[in-house]
Amino acid sequence: MEALKVSATSNPKSVAGALAAVLREKGSAEVQAVGAGAVNQAVKAIAIARGYVAPNGIDLVAVPAFAEIAIEGEERTAIRFIVEPR
Repeated sequence: MEALKVSATSNPKSVAGALAAVLREKGSAEVQAVGAGAVNQAVKAIAIARGYVAPNGIDLVAVPAFAEIAIEGEERTAIRFIVEPR
């Protein structure tokens, strides 16, 4: 599953819309963020996406996990949220 990548400058409403679309299409999604600002925007986007899919009877949950990723040849620790219906 390809992860939606969120940065500190990402618009949470835009990310939430993309997240809701992936959830409706595939049933679950991953959101990946590196750094405190990016994690903040990702959590906001997940909260907004819950409101977008709630009228369809979908109650979302997010499970956080650490992930080691390579950025420009350097190992970094990311937070990865697995988002799926309850």
